[in-house]
Amino acid sequence: MAEYQILTIFAAFALAYSLIASRLEKTPINGALVYVLAGMLIGPDLLDLIDLSIEGETVSQLAEIALAICLFTDSSNANLTVLRRVEAIPVRLLLLGLPLTIALGMGIAWLIFGELGFFEVALIATMLAPTDAALGKAVVTNPVVPAKVRESLNVESGLNDGICVPVILFFIALAAGSVEASESASLVFQLPLKVIGIGLVTGLVLAVVGGFGLRTSAARGWVAGTWLQIPIIALALLCFGLAQWLGGSGFIAAFVGGLTFGALTKQHKEKFLTAAEGTADAVAMVTWFAFGTMALGILLSGFSWRILVYALLSLTVVRMLPVFLCLIGKGLKRDTLLFIGWFGPRGLASIVFVVMVIAEKLPGNDTIVAVVVWTIILSVLLHGLSANPLASLYGARADARGGEV
Repeated sequence: MAEYQILTIFAAFALAYSLIASRLEKTPINGALVYVLAGMLIGPDLLDLIDLSIEGETVSQLAEIALAICLFTDSSNANLTVLRRVEAIPVRLLLLGLPLTIALGMGIAWLIFGELGFFEVALIATMLAPTDAALGKAVVTNPVVPAKVRESLNVESGLNDGICVPVILFFIALAAGSVEASESASLVFQLPLKVIGIGLVTGLVLAVVGGFGLRTSAARGWVAGTWLQIPIIALALLCFGLAQWLGGSGFIAAFVGGLTFGALTKQHKEKFLTAAEGTADAVAMVTWFAFGTMALGILLSGFSWRILVYALLSLTVVRMLPVFLCLIGKGLKRDTLLFIGWFGPRGLASIVFVVMVIAEKLPGNDTIVAVVVWTIILSVLLHGLSANPLASLYGARADARGGEV
């Protein structure tokens, strides 16, 4: 009967939140923050109505599905005209900023957690390097933020989690001792090429085929009504699932697939995406709610001043300094650099990585998990509360400059 209890509570929360969701979206208290807090209240450490295990696959699978759908829909909505003008910004954030973030995160973790080995420190830094497309949606879809900044953040968050997957797998293999030192050099080149390459090709091919099919069906009136809700979700999950099945990055496949689909189906994509966004929001809500039910116990049992300090540094210095360094020479205003640097939320991808690491039972697991969970929760709180106010403030400043960023 326990599963029906969980279903009842999930459904009751979803119904209650949906009744006031549009109103809450205009306030700092909305989205993932509400879902997580509700999950904590319902979880085993307070009301004890739901008791999920982070060691299980449920939360990881929910997070993967939510992130895949979000990546696909967000990239489908990308403004390619703007993106072509600003492509150098996300390219720098990914090729320079991401490695710098991992390196700086490793250095600080090495100083704070001296008892951990090199690979455990590297895992912490890499698990917290990617930004979250779903958690950053309040910013990248806010029209008051200049399009140049929105598209840059959207592309960065869409690709950095997929890029980090082979890095995570590499460090897990070395930390678990499943790879000999002599094999590590070849692995460091083979994994990214395989994981990223398969993701790119899978997303591109499926989006071309699926986009052609949907465009043809829409033009002939073969798909309408309630069926409009299904194709986008199905195509997003097809891109993700096939890429993962083939050993590639499903996250990259979902993002590239969405970007390609959006470019190929300009005429009909809006009605498909509008119908799909409700499903995407629902999956994200359930994921954050489920995460909240298990997060409070980890926060309480794993708390220490070192973990709190690292989590705060990860959200500020470790993220913002590489952003400043990699965008030197792009002529961006200081408030633009601060805005891009601050809105690097950590969320669904880091949750997936936590479950991956737990499954391997690595040395230092308790510390690794506590650091990542504390950082995610602080990100949900701080980025959730600041998204709307800071977006409005920054948008007004940019508008006063005639849109100059």
